[in-house]
This record gives sequence, C-alpha cells and structure tokens, in this order.
Amino acid sequence: MQLIRGTHAARPYAGGCVVTIGTYDGLHLGHQALIEAVAAQAARRALPAVLLTFEPMPREYFAPADPPARLTSLRERWRILEPSRLDYTWLLRFGEGLRNLSAEEFAEFLARDVAARLVVVGHDFCFGKGGAASASMLAAAGKRLGFEVEVLPPVTQGGERISSSGVRAALARADFAAARRLLGRPYSMRGRVMPGTRLGRKLGFPTANLPLERRRAPLAGIFAVRVHGVAAGALPAVASLGTRPTIGGTEALLEAHVFDFSADLYGREIEVEFAAKIRDEECFATLEALTQQMQRDASEARRILNEST
Repeated sequence: MQLIRGTHAARPYAGGCVVTIGTYDGLHLGHQALIEAVAAQAARRALPAVLLTFEPMPREYFAPADPPARLTSLRERWRILEPSRLDYTWLLRFGEGLRNLSAEEFAEFLARDVAARLVVVGHDFCFGKGGAASASMLAAAGKRLGFEVEVLPPVTQGGERISSSGVRAALARADFAAARRLLGRPYSMRGRVMPGTRLGRKLGFPTANLPLERRRAPLAGIFAVRVHGVAAGALPAVASLGTRPTIGGTEALLEAHVFDFSADLYGREIEVEFAAKIRDEECFATLEALTQQMQRDASEARRILNEST
C-alpha cells in the first residue's frame, strides 16, 4: 500500500480506480466491510483499490476547541490498513479549500484527479459543502461524470449498527470486550517512544512515553495493558493515560511501565493494548503518596493480566 497526499497530487496509477471515502476513525468491522468490498470490486475490474481519507478529521476541524474523541491517529490507521488489500491510501488535508467545495466540485475531483470508476460508500455517506449531498446525489453526478456508485448497507451486531460512536461509548465506560467486538481486534494505541522527565525512573517505575497524536483521546485513567513491539510476544504492563496532575502536567500523555523490563526503548515504535481499567487519574498531595498508589496499581495490573492469560 502506498500513500498519496493532497488534492493536487500526481496520480501514481495510469487508469481508473475503485475508491471509498471517509474518515475511517477506528477502522471497525463496518469500515472493514467497506474496504473489503472495494478490494473485491477492484480485483474484479483489474483496477487499484483506493481509500480517500482526511487529516484532520472534519469534525476536529469544525470544533477545534471541543473536538470529538479520536479512536485512531494517522499512524495507527496506516498500521491497521497495511495488511489490507488496498493499493493506495489518499490523504487529503481538510481545511477551508476542501470544506468549501460544492458537491459537484468534489464529484469532479473524484472523476478528474482520482479517476474513480466505482465509488463504494456506506449508507449514511454525505459530502460537499456542509455535508448537504447524499450518496444518491453522488450517484447522479457519477452518471454525468463517468463513474458508478455502490452503497453498502450498515453492518450490524446484535441488531445494532456498528459505528465509531459505538466504539467511543464502549471505551468511555472501559468496556474493552465490547470495543473488541465492534473493532474485530483489541483496542490499542501506537506511537514512537519519546524522552520524558524521567520522573517515573526516579520513583522506581520507568515508563515508555507515547505522544497521543490526537487532540482528544477516547479514554483516560490507569490501565492494565499489554505492550507489543518490545519482545517477540506481548509484555504485561501498567499504563497511565492523562495529564499527570500531581506534577502539574497539562498535556495528555500515554505512559507504560513494562514489568520486569529495563532496556532503552527511546525511538522505538510500540503498541499498547488496553486490557482493563484500574482507576481514574488522581492528583496526589505528595510524590510519596503517588508512588504508593503506583505500587498498588502495578500489583492490580499484574493480577488482572495473570488472570486473563
């Protein structure tokens, strides 16, 4: 899979393509059904399969002071998509230019620049300025511009539609089993370990610090987790996701303390899989009180992870 950036990018394939469009936050089972439909249609027509997506997500752009919780960063979406049958992910920077495109102008972009021959979208797809145009309007535009539109029905589970909002709700209540059912995989975050203040090391709990790469995370607190990318298998750990109020922190950060592990992880890309929530983040009066609580959190995380293996 290759990455294409921008509305004026040179198209790397000569002919047409089969394309799907959306933010694809979370890449849940509904998203996966759309991507598989695109790949199947592309193979049938001997055309490349393309996912057209946006950064930032439109809802983040429209509400910068109060953005929605984001399930997946761009890095995480890329890693999840890598094993798929997509040939290209086309990334559009969402800003005023894209926001103000009319429905007809966006359809023309699909025909002219993307060279769409078939557009596969979900039943609730909308596009154009203000999101005023529907999938049926895209199909009508496609007839004039030379592409077809296929609209897929919602993917359901237990009679309810699978959605990113459903995953966010499950994570907000720390129901990781429900999130896993909707995603088809455990919920995790991924990033490159960056240097921190080394306070955890001084307190006896060295941590791998990951920037969240999103404006708002879908969960917060102290968690039992498993860390991938450090050893051959997943390693048990305890993690904090929050602003670290005890030391006056303001920016949210994911910090994972891998049990019985001491190697340097700076610069390494790791994945933190969430298993269970232990408690909410708290502000402690002293570092000694914080350290005592960290010891209890670590013991609880070990217990949870040992029982779930």
